[in-house]
Formats: sequence, C-alpha cells, structure tokens
Amino acid sequence: MAINTIGVIGAGQMGSGIAQVCSLAGLDVMLNDVSEGKIEAGLQAARAGFAKLVERGATDAGAVDDALARIKPAADYAAMKNCDLVIEAAVENEEVKRKVLSEVSHALRPEAFLASNTSSISITRLASATDRPERFIGIHFMNPVTKMQLVELIRGIATENETFDAAKTFVTRLGKTFTVSEDFPAFIVNRILLPMINEAIYTLYEGVGSVEAIDTAMKLGANHPMGPLQLADFIGLDTVLSVMQVLHEGLADSKYRPCPLLVKYVEAGWLGRKTQRGFYDYRSGTPVPTR
Repeated sequence: MAINTIGVIGAGQMGSGIAQVCSLAGLDVMLNDVSEGKIEAGLQAARAGFAKLVERGATDAGAVDDALARIKPAADYAAMKNCDLVIEAAVENEEVKRKVLSEVSHALRPEAFLASNTSSISITRLASATDRPERFIGIHFMNPVTKMQLVELIRGIATENETFDAAKTFVTRLGKTFTVSEDFPAFIVNRILLPMINEAIYTLYEGVGSVEAIDTAMKLGANHPMGPLQLADFIGLDTVLSVMQVLHEGLADSKYRPCPLLVKYVEAGWLGRKTQRGFYDYRSGTPVPTR
C-alpha cells in the first residue's frame, strides 16, 4: 500500500519535526494534539523550522510554502480516517502511549499502518494496545528531526513483512537512512547514548567535575559536538529519566540506575531548554551552569 498521507499525534518538538520532513517530501500531513493551542504551537514550530532551513540554504521559500500547505490540523482522531500511516509522537510514557494508540486504532481504515516514535518502550507491548499489531512498527526519529539523518526501525513480535517494507520505503522517501534494531529496551542509539549522559550526571553528582568542566571535557576530549549535560537539556531531562527507567526496569541491571540528581532536577521541574532551566539556566538568553 502506498503511503501518501501521514497522521502525526503529538505536535511537540518531535511531532512538529516529523510533520516538517514528511511535508517537505511531498506527503500530506494531519497534525494532532490534545488541544487546538498545542496544534497551533506545533504549526508555528514548523514555520520557524522551515525558516531556518531557508536561511541555511537547505531549501527555498517556494518549497516551504508548498510544504506548509500540506500540513493540516487534525482536531480529533476521526480527522485521520484517510491516513495511510499514523505516527504516535506523544510523551515518553507507556500508559499515555497505549491510550493514544488504542483510541486512534478505531478511527483508521483496516489497511492503514500505525507506528510509534518511542525512544525506548517495547514495540511489542505498544502493539498489543492496538487492533492491528501486524501493521504496527517502531519508527524512531532522532532529535532534531530536520537535521538528523538516522531513523531506527523496530519490529514487534507480530509486525508483518509488508509493514516493515512499507516503513523502509517511507523512511527512504524522506531522504533519511534507517537502521534496524531488535525490540529491546531503548533500542540502539539510546541504549548507548543515555547511559553515557546518566554517567555524566553521576560525575556531576559525585563532585568529580562541574557542569562546565564535564561538557568541555567531552567536547574537546572526545570531539562531541555538544557536552552530555548540554545534550540532556536539549533532549529534556524528563525524557532522559524515562529512558533510564525503562532500561533499569527492562534489563534489571544496576548500571542503568537513574542518577538521584537527575531525579531531583525532574522533580523540581527543571527539565532543560523547554522549561528554561536544567543543568543550565537559559532565562537570561545566555546559558549559565546551575551547578
């Protein structure tokens, strides 16, 4: 089945990014969230993202106008009834995702594909909340979606070959590269990346180095484009914590125990860039280390 119309559930950082790359590839997009305000915020984020692409010379204004015209708000799941593929990009919480996937299933045509952009949760378990586990797959985009080349594809135990082949064709059409992961906690990228970030937070927690020292060490000592604490703020500390909890619970290994300092920051609501405070304070416009 050809994929020409995409539904995206969740108009946040990931969802708006997915909408951007899909519309630029010539696909029609229906963008949904829990309120009209959140959908409009997602559309505004898409406009801002397109403007940056034009500034960088990655595309031209005409292509952006065409792409924006292809993104439509979807006030409810019924508006997605003609979608060929719906991608869930809600918060990284299994209960929330299962509820979303269960509800949207009933609004779709039987032949439509369904996917999750989860960065860590079992695709097999999420598939069981739907009415089409054989047509369900993990399509995990990297953040920021418009810049990052990789997409992880994860098959659940029931995912059929037709679904897998359709997902590969879809990702290729977006001009991205896919890698295939088995359905284990956090898949490939986050299985490796998030424990490194958690270890950097432990390094801060134990007083081995300051925020600035740790980030500088990894940028200049390991040639990373940004330090691990800066990256944690970019990802969102709540998401970092959620992934570490999935790893810790799913693999039952103490090396994945979330750092208590990470837990404390999340409890304080210091989630990184999206709340203006995390390991850096962004409120002045210039990031200032908070420890």
